[in-house]
Amino acid sequence: MENDQYAYRPRHAPFYPFQDQAEFDLAKFICEHLTQSDMEQFLKLEWVCLELSKDQLLAWVASLPTGPKWRSTTLEMTGYPTIQLINLIWRDGLEVVQDLFANPIFANHMTYDPHVVVDGNERKYSEYFTAQQAFEIQDQLPEGATIVPMIVASDKTPVTWHMGGLEMHPIFVTIANIQSDMRMRATCHAWRCIAYMPIPKFIDVHPDYQTILSQRLFHKCMDIVFADAKVAAMVGKFMPDPAGHLRHCFTPLEEAKAHSLSGIHQPFWRNWQHSDPSRFLVGEILHTCHKFFFDHPFKWCKELVGKDELNLRFRSHHKRVGTHHFSSGVCQMKQMTGREHRDLQRTLVPSITGVAQSPVYSDTSVDSMVASLKEFHDQKHAILDAGTRRGTKGTLDNFIIPKLKLLQSFASFTKDTGALIQWTADVTERLLITHCKLPFERTSRQSRTFTEQIIDILNREESMWRFQLYLFLRMHNSPLVNAIVTEEQEVTETDPALAWIARVAPNDPNQRCFVGPRPGILSSTATAAFHITVTPDRAKIQFMTVWRNDCGHFKTWNKFRLQLHSVFRSRMIMPSQVVQAAPPSEQFPLGNCDAVITQSIHGDQTVNHIAQVWVVFQPIAPRHVTLPHYLADQPLLYVQYYEIVGDPGSQPAIGMYTVARKYWEGPTGQRIRLGAVIPLTDVTHAVELIPMYGQGADRMVGAATSMEVYECFYLNNFSDKEVYHSLRSDLH
Repeated sequence: MENDQYAYRPRHAPFYPFQDQAEFDLAKFICEHLTQSDMEQFLKLEWVCLELSKDQLLAWVASLPTGPKWRSTTLEMTGYPTIQLINLIWRDGLEVVQDLFANPIFANHMTYDPHVVVDGNERKYSEYFTAQQAFEIQDQLPEGATIVPMIVASDKTPVTWHMGGLEMHPIFVTIANIQSDMRMRATCHAWRCIAYMPIPKFIDVHPDYQTILSQRLFHKCMDIVFADAKVAAMVGKFMPDPAGHLRHCFTPLEEAKAHSLSGIHQPFWRNWQHSDPSRFLVGEILHTCHKFFFDHPFKWCKELVGKDELNLRFRSHHKRVGTHHFSSGVCQMKQMTGREHRDLQRTLVPSITGVAQSPVYSDTSVDSMVASLKEFHDQKHAILDAGTRRGTKGTLDNFIIPKLKLLQSFASFTKDTGALIQWTADVTERLLITHCKLPFERTSRQSRTFTEQIIDILNREESMWRFQLYLFLRMHNSPLVNAIVTEEQEVTETDPALAWIARVAPNDPNQRCFVGPRPGILSSTATAAFHITVTPDRAKIQFMTVWRNDCGHFKTWNKFRLQLHSVFRSRMIMPSQVVQAAPPSEQFPLGNCDAVITQSIHGDQTVNHIAQVWVVFQPIAPRHVTLPHYLADQPLLYVQYYEIVGDPGSQPAIGMYTVARKYWEGPTGQRIRLGAVIPLTDVTHAVELIPMYGQGADRMVGAATSMEVYECFYLNNFSDKEVYHSLRSDLH
């Protein structure tokens, strides 16, 4: 920003060319939501009161400094004419990588050197820089050089519904230097779109050759976009890091989604130094694992259990915040997102009587993964014996499944490139929706100027994003070159932008647009934080005290939030989880209450319990009365307990704890659910319970009542990978 030709003007007028913050915000809103014809009509309204034309507004935005510029190149395939011109919309891949590498927002989330992580006597594999390939490449580079591994992803998507429904290949890029837990979140903006590759229709070409020509065009476009990146991979390029230090960087290709190579004699990676397709075309979780599960094991389950019964069981699952509930069943679904795939897999095992996607592996866990796959192959004949492996023409007697064969390579890929979850396409699938279609919707739909309009829109978006960040820093007199601060206190890693903005502008009210942990009640060991709203859901409820025969009052909440440290990275704070404790209502006639694990200390012994939270409350002190600290310091919970009736070893095919309602037997034979009042801070985890359906689910029980009607449950350790690893130790 400071090197721009107009940089001297903002020193005296920070909002130049705009008058103030309000005018810039209006311009940004107009450019992001309106077409040019809509802009013109809006600015002519008397209410707007701006002596400003559409052309002047766009000229102001165009004068803002920008990052890597968008451009277009017209291509042709010699001898093969197309219905429309082939226009590649792109920006230089190396320039975008430089921009990402220098981004100060990721300063505390960057890795520059290969390193070995050891826990006890075992080596850990997680980030790319902890795996073997990073060391092999580093050994081939000059002393002091830095690897900037490029990760490339693409997929075909429709970008317009006019002009015949235009389809393109958006190309996304990021770098493995950014920690994987940041790269894997679409909201962190660690991925950048660098090209829109056309999918042309060739004239008078046999359909069999349309695909071959399109694939050749794809590789030709990739050559153009990454030409400079290939040079940098060979001879290096000096790039500034987030602290402004110059580093001699080399840019190997470390991960890319495979495209058909039928008829391709010059793939784009042929002259890309340190790039081997047998290594960068790694197993991809979304398409290799999730789609394999949906296309094969899930179909076997439908055949075995029956579609109607399986739908009934999924519909009756208790609804938890943050987990997809299949209220219409699962058997009719044709297409799902990666998250829906995971939520289905996490609950399928207990629903019909997955493997947790760990971000950190050891030699032992890799061996366990190999052993699990071997166990499947040893037992897979049972699937054929049950007749559940079926094709379009009936029962199949084989396991010729390419995705199943690819699973054999996961162990070697993990040691070579790090945990495979970091290469999932979940993020880029999401970006196809959020980043690719909106710009195309703001064109005037005139094919003659369509490409030029898209380039202008994309450049404007880039300029406004940078200018907004620049204004934020200028208003707080913060340096534009980020200074990395070694923080003695705990680093909050839920959002890199949050931590960075909090440092440069700790008291700015605009931080509300960033999402991160909220201050709350800490557990005694400071390992968990609890959040409740300032205003309770019911401010004053009267109750009668039996021992004094008088009235008291308390306030209640329908839910609270729980935040924990990651099991895998103790410095990382996980997003908060909602624990519900709602009273009976029309929608939930028996209440809507979630299950948790609680931990209490009795003498020198720590005891863990499974419990259902029924009420979150806090007593209200009468006038002129001071409550004791254990009543006034934090809310209390009324919980009802479950007892563990089976451990994972008792049912190895399922591998889960089984729990049942715990009762108190009265002197006259009555059975009352055993409950207790405990401090809020006794809660250690939110967990999911799945009813034990037996031979068939009760058709009269739905999601609103299943937690109260059923007596026995599976404690679902596959509900998420944090719970999976926590339960292995916490309940022993």
